[in-house]
Amino acid sequence: MPSFVPTRPETLEDQRLYTQARLVEVSCLDCLAKVGVKKNSDHHTSIQWSTEALAACPEFGRRDPETGRRDVHKACPRMMASIEAAVRDGIVPIGAYDGY
Repeated sequence: MPSFVPTRPETLEDQRLYTQARLVEVSCLDCLAKVGVKKNSDHHTSIQWSTEALAACPEFGRRDPETGRRDVHKACPRMMASIEAAVRDGIVPIGAYDGY
């Protein structure tokens, strides 16, 4: 359960801008999972995974045989390559605008 649930319109708009503004849809060139991507700088990439994208990505289905879990800190290399290609092709712009 969240400890803070915004209710003020200004706070809700800030939350929307922070999590959804400027997201560009990128499809994985391998499994075709679709994610929302935003790059505020060369070193910052924000990726929003939907439930459908998580289910479509074989990398997210892999489990460590010892723990039975997936390492949530490891990115999907095929999706990252797809995002890098989208950046090179100018589909995903780099740079924050108005703080987002």
